[in-house]
Amino acid sequence: MSPSIKQTASSGFSLLELLIAMTISMTLMIAGTTLLTNALRVRSRENQKSDALADTQRALNIMSREIANAGFNLTSNGIVAADSNINRIRVRSNLNGYDMTAATRTDVLDPYEDITYFINEADRTKYLARHDKYGSQSTVLANRVDSMNIHYFDRPVTYDAPARGSDIANASAGEVSPSAAKYIVIAVSVTLDAVGTQNTPGYQPPYTVLLCSDVTLRNTELWDY
Repeated sequence: MSPSIKQTASSGFSLLELLIAMTISMTLMIAGTTLLTNALRVRSRENQKSDALADTQRALNIMSREIANAGFNLTSNGIVAADSNINRIRVRSNLNGYDMTAATRTDVLDPYEDITYFINEADRTKYLARHDKYGSQSTVLANRVDSMNIHYFDRPVTYDAPARGSDIANASAGEVSPSAAKYIVIAVSVTLDAVGTQNTPGYQPPYTVLLCSDVTLRNTELWDY
């Protein structure tokens, strides 16, 4: 009697099962890619926001410090009215006034003593610039700046600063001429570019950030010394 041979059938995936598995895998991969893309867009916007705000805040700090020194050892508040308006300010100070080697000087001829701040536009980009007349140096303090508005007051004021606005509003006192100013408010707006494509997942529209700095002209009470 010859021995019997037992055959075992090999099992596997059918074509339909493979198609279903591939469809599920593709769906998961697309969902994962979409989530990663959206996360990268959010990260890009946050990096853009941090860079823009850091540049603008640094520029405001420099401006505030030097404008506050305006009028030092002079008989005016130090603002050159003819070259100052809502979008531009020029300030002067005699920083050598207490230098014993220049005790009798009343002129303004040295670096850091005659400074102009203004918005310049080049290659479709606006930037905040600083020009030192006697230092013969012009410096870009911040780029991606949309506007700079300078307001002149004869006293400290309160005001509204809309988070996405381009300027302050509802100041508690009326403005005065630059030559009569004792208190200055600087408002700089920065618009962040859009991230992604409109009407697609993860799109982030452009929006404006407003930064303000209050500056007291500390030498204005010493006009007569």
